[in-house]
Amino acid sequence: MLDSVRLAVGTLTIVPTGPVDVTPPVARGAMLIAPLAVVPLAAVAVGAGSLAGLAGWPPLIAGLLVVAALALGTRALHLDGLADTVDGLGIGRPPDRALEIMRRGDVGPMGVVALVLVLGLQAVAVGTLVGGGEWLAAGLLIAGSRLALAVSCATGIPAARLDGLGAAVAGTVPRSLAVSAWVLFGAVLALVIAPWWRGPIVAGFGLLTAVVLTAYVRRRLGGITGDTLGAAVELTLTALLLAAL
Repeated sequence: MLDSVRLAVGTLTIVPTGPVDVTPPVARGAMLIAPLAVVPLAAVAVGAGSLAGLAGWPPLIAGLLVVAALALGTRALHLDGLADTVDGLGIGRPPDRALEIMRRGDVGPMGVVALVLVLGLQAVAVGTLVGGGEWLAAGLLIAGSRLALAVSCATGIPAARLDGLGAAVAGTVPRSLAVSAWVLFGAVLALVIAPWWRGPIVAGFGLLTAVVLTAYVRRRLGGITGDTLGAAVELTLTALLLAAL
């Protein structure tokens, strides 16, 4: 479990944790506790947005500060994965060609557009939530979006290539545990978001986003990669924030 915590924190935040031997049990634990590993970062990001609101700044500025803090606290790792995934999938080429483009890491026009749209939507949505006093809900949505990793790494979903983060964590999370984690997340949201029935609906939108994206990536690329995991986190976060509005 300690190695799982180190893997989750070291992969999902800028906090250094040292090398970890990524065995299937370690990977499974890391994917399931990913939301907990991001709680401190979510608190800092939402805190920055809340302070902006107290200073009288517009909600959009508060939202941009939250998004900026998340990018800084994750080394923009998920955003990089989103851009690479959109560039690779957007060309409509065979899987090997798409994976080659994703591996290069340079951002093309489609990736740039995806980043602008996703970051814009996130900033407006989270700024609206924080500005409306729903700062706790915003923090939970940021942390809970990392449950997309459990969906993408569910059993039966292979890695698209033999190296990289995707190969280390693919297929390590039993589907029953992935679903249970989302059910628990929905129950927690029901305690925070009023009326209570909004919480499970918001969680349902997030789960649906992660499932649809993972299924599409598997069909187009043959499996997941580290880039598609980052894309799943960012798109799931966007879906959760928009659903909460």
